[in-house]
Amino acid sequence: MSYQPQIKVPATYMRGGTSKGVFFLKDELPEAAQQPGEARDKLLLRVIGSPDPYEKQIDGMGGATSSTSKTVIISKSEQSDHDVDYLFGQVSIDKPFVDWSGNCGNLSAAVGPFAINNGLIPAERIPENGIVEVKIWQANITKTIIAHVPIKNGQVQEMGDFELDGVTFPAAEVRVDFVAPADGEGALFPTGNLIDQLDVPDIGTFEATMINAGIPTVFIKAESLGYTGTELQADINNDKKALETFETIRAYGAVKMGLIENITEAANRQHTPKIAIVAGPKTYTASSGKVVEADSVDVLIRALSMGKLHHAMMGTAAVAISAAAAIPGTLVNIAAGGKERNSVTFGHPSGTLKVGAEASKVGEQWSIDKAIMSRSARIIMQGWVHVPAETF
Repeated sequence: MSYQPQIKVPATYMRGGTSKGVFFLKDELPEAAQQPGEARDKLLLRVIGSPDPYEKQIDGMGGATSSTSKTVIISKSEQSDHDVDYLFGQVSIDKPFVDWSGNCGNLSAAVGPFAINNGLIPAERIPENGIVEVKIWQANITKTIIAHVPIKNGQVQEMGDFELDGVTFPAAEVRVDFVAPADGEGALFPTGNLIDQLDVPDIGTFEATMINAGIPTVFIKAESLGYTGTELQADINNDKKALETFETIRAYGAVKMGLIENITEAANRQHTPKIAIVAGPKTYTASSGKVVEADSVDVLIRALSMGKLHHAMMGTAAVAISAAAAIPGTLVNIAAGGKERNSVTFGHPSGTLKVGAEASKVGEQWSIDKAIMSRSARIIMQGWVHVPAETF
């Protein structure tokens, strides 16, 4: 059998928030992968090292977690009033598919720096020192994101003293604004209710807040599943039955939200919706060993991504948290004290995070005008990723 040399694809490996991903310029992808479809998916799967029945992604760039099995494609924006188009692909670890159904809020923080470093922002807009606003079109969900990227000596500032729980080292702060983040056509609450009764056969009936902001998310009370809200990854991820229960609830939530028609479709839509448990403030020890005092947080949230409890918090789920917290009557708002608010500090397995949201109400309809959070981003490696020529 004749074996062809590997092909080289220009790529940048970046951390954004508490995630990592492989970033590509669209026009530097192989021609067959510059359009959506099988060739693109096969390329990204091979880059990351999926599908891997061992769930280790040893033969690729993935890190065998939902936070590190990610790809991003950036191009000059086709929208006249935006700078760049940002397409996110969540690569399944053990299955042969790429989920294009949602955004990655964490990697959103890396899009602006990547765009500047790759010459997609006009030089005249980049100060010697200051902030560049990069207007991003999030192509998966057709929404606007504005990244406020710090510049020092004419270059993207990556190093700084901003600390983000879930990330070991400090870096420069990148503020990210999610404009009108309700998913779809503005249906913030797809069922029309702040709280629904979610019936899950053979498991139970749960109060649930189902919201489309940042990413579709199903919130249920931690106590309804026997949890306290202080759990760390091992408490849930080492419990196969618990993971199956969460996945079943997520599937029924997806149907009720109108994202799928039948629960069997959930297996091919792992990225959305997210499922999270919510509880009132309690003191707990984070995964780093840091003690999070009850009076330092408004609410506790534990969220699952791609079938496992996340080590910190997905950026898009943080948008959903901020939105739900801002609207009186949701489970998140009730757990946080039940008052009107424009920001919330929540506890997650790695520590805490403060996020903000601007909510407004017209008649009986709520909307979120903007959600705001601070992240950081850093280039880890630049060069070429190699893939076998017969990949696609």
